[in-house]
Formats: sequence, structure tokens, C-alpha cells
Amino acid sequence: MDIYSDIKYTISERRTILFRKGIGCDACRGGKKGAEVVDEMDYKVINAKLLLSAEEGFQIEQKDFWVKDGKITFSETDGAEVVDAKDKLVMPGLINMHTHAYMTVMRNYADDVDFGEWLFQRVMPVEDRLPKEGAYWTSLLAFSEMIKTGTTSFVDMHMFHRQSPQAAKDAGMRGFIGRGLVGEDLYSDGFGRFQEALEEKREYESSTLKFILSPHAIYSCSTQMLEQVSKEAERQGMLKQIHLSESDTEVNDCLNKHGKTPVKLLEDIGFLDEKTILAHCVKMCYNDLDILQASGAHVVTNPASNAKLGNGFAPISEMREKGINICIGTDGTASNNTLNMFREMGLLSLIHKGIKGDSTAAPARFVVKAATENAAKALHMENQLGVIREGACADLIFVDLKAASLFPNNNILSSLCYSANGSEVESVMIDGRFVMRGRRLLTIDTERVYYEVDKIVKEYLS
Repeated sequence: MDIYSDIKYTISERRTILFRKGIGCDACRGGKKGAEVVDEMDYKVINAKLLLSAEEGFQIEQKDFWVKDGKITFSETDGAEVVDAKDKLVMPGLINMHTHAYMTVMRNYADDVDFGEWLFQRVMPVEDRLPKEGAYWTSLLAFSEMIKTGTTSFVDMHMFHRQSPQAAKDAGMRGFIGRGLVGEDLYSDGFGRFQEALEEKREYESSTLKFILSPHAIYSCSTQMLEQVSKEAERQGMLKQIHLSESDTEVNDCLNKHGKTPVKLLEDIGFLDEKTILAHCVKMCYNDLDILQASGAHVVTNPASNAKLGNGFAPISEMREKGINICIGTDGTASNNTLNMFREMGLLSLIHKGIKGDSTAAPARFVVKAATENAAKALHMENQLGVIREGACADLIFVDLKAASLFPNNNILSSLCYSANGSEVESVMIDGRFVMRGRRLLTIDTERVYYEVDKIVKEYLS
């Protein structure tokens, strides 16, 4: 049977389709190793409109460029395959700064309940039942949704050893991944998970996969453990991430137990610095924002998840006034219930215009920057991710400007925030390799993924 019979593919695409069909891919046959995406082509992209950084935000410019060895260049490269991007906007891939990829199995499973019931009675019991190997398939499902809606990088907090990094490697995603840590003492009851985190770093770290120390929250980790994690992050040269001030209960319990807010608690133990990524930060009070400003820590707002769980919204306008670096995340599908960053961008802007009664709050230029350049800054990859410039990583998405939802193209930047829904993403490149082209996923066998995830749902959720 000719697996290419329905469409003409380039040589590089045929290589990746062989991977997708499971030829030479141990993971697709149920093995453990998987295979790297093979695509060693250089490209010349012509006729594209580029979304370029500018002093006041962004500018659109029609300009040819090349992709060589996974990097963007404006210097001509011989032997490159020509990619005609007529009627396409080429922009940096979106960066989902907070998620739990494995949670796709719980999409639309724990809805319309309060945060405490959602976490402790619905989500955690399912996590305890799920087989470790199942998280490989549920993570691949997450990556298929991310790619199809324009996300090229993700920051993950997971709980199933090796599954998220293996799936990310096989899908060709760029990931910043952390094994969730909980407990009283990192070197006692928390040691097993800490060792798993370091093992993943040793086994999987590459140009596209990096690892982050990831204590879950102040209510699941003791202050001793959080201090230990902070010191280990410095010793290992790693970033760190944590859920913070997500709910009233978390803040009130911290005030009752410690006499201070969660933000102040982290400041006092030396956890906050420019290598710290804070998810949520919804319930800010007293001088929390001043502390965050002084620390240089980065905030990830998750508007859909925070709204759905009834927790409210981070004070984005006040954070912007203080110069705090703000990024965007979807959170997991158990609380969002999608991984669609375009949806999240639109919600972020509209919500804050509404709650502030100010149509200039959270403008499109800020929102797009939060999903690209701000995220790169938080990941300490400025000028490498989130931008189109000489030498930057070729993590790019090709957006169809003739899509009905974006046409006419009166203001392309505004359309990304207020009109786009993710379906307009026609092709996706990560590290100079196409992982989707013409809406066809090249690195993930979705039929196999759906089959495996459906088996998990029937066995463990029904």
C-alpha cells in the first residue's frame, strides 16, 4: 500500500510520515524508546508576511528568510527547499507556560464543582488510578492539540516518570518539563520524586527538552522542602515553578498557619528570584505585588482555568503597571478544558477589559507578547524563542490569512487576539522541522493515540 497516495509529499515529509506510521518507531509499537523526528532539510520561505518585534510591540513585514540547522537566518542558503507562504502570516510559535499534558484523559470529567472537590475528590483519585504508561498516550493527545492550535513550546508539571518527556521527544515538541514534587523533606519522603526529576534531566535533556524543578504548591510541600528545592535549583542550574495563590482557601490557610501570604512565605525562605515561574497568582493582597516586582519572578496567568474553577483572575493591569513579567498558560484540560493558546489569549484580553471597565486594558500587542517574548524571557531564552530574528530557533507557525475568521486583514495583530481560534494554523515548525504541514500532523499517529486514550478512559474513568 502506498502511504503517500493521497497527496504529494517532499522527501523530508516522507521521512516524518514513516515515523508517524510507526516504521522504525518503537514507541508506536508499544516499546519504550521511540524515535527522533527525522527532517534535516533547510528551507527558504518566500512570500510570507512576518510578525516581527518592534519598539511599540510588533510590525508586519513581507520578507523572505531561510531555516538552516534549526535556526532562522536572512542569509541565503544553497540547496534549501522552497516553501511558498503566500497569504500566510509566519509568526513565532506560541509558548504555553503552564500545563499538565497528561490530564487530557480528564477533559470534561470534573466540571461545575468547587476547587476543593475538583482537586481532592475528582482529579487526585483518578491520578492515583491511572497507569504510568497511559500518560504517554494522554500526553501525545495533548501535543496533537497544541500543535494544531499553534503551540510549539510548553511548560509541564507532571507526575508519571519519563512519560511526558518521551512523548514530547516523539512528537517533536519543545518542552520545559518538571516532575511534580510534594512532601515534608526533599531528601526523605520527597526523595523518590526528586530522583525521578533528575533522572529525566540526565536521560532526556537536549536542545529541545529542558527540565525544571517543580514543587507542587505551598500546601503540598513543607517550607523546609521548598527551601531545599530552591537550593537544589541553584546547585543544578535549573529553573523552578510552583502553583501559587490560586484560591482563597490557599491564602487564608497560609495566613492562619504562617501569619503571612503565600508570596511573603516564598520571599522569606529565598524561593523567589528571576529563575522562578509562578502559576496563577490570582489572590494577591497586602504588598504581594511589590514583592514579586522586587524578586524578578515571572507570573503565568491562566484565565480559563481560574474562571472555570471560580477562583477569579490575576490582577494583570496592576502587575503590568509594576513591570512584572506576565506570561500565559492554559493549565491542564481537567480545568480549562482545552490547550488552545489562541482561546486563552482572547479570554485574557476580554476578561480584563470587562472587569476593569477599560477597553484599553490588556491590548492585543501585550497579549501576543505575553504568549511569545515574555514567555521566552521567563524561560531565559530571550532572542532564541518567541521572536523571528537572525539566529533564533525556527519555532514557527504559518497562519492562513485567508481563513474566514481572519478576513479581511484590517489589523493582523488584533486578529490574533480577537478573531483567531487556532484552526487558522496551517503549518507548524519546531526546531526547524515541520511537525504539521497543510493541517496534517507529521509526527503523531492520532488514530493510535485516540485508540489508546479511549481504552484508558473505559478502564479507569467509566
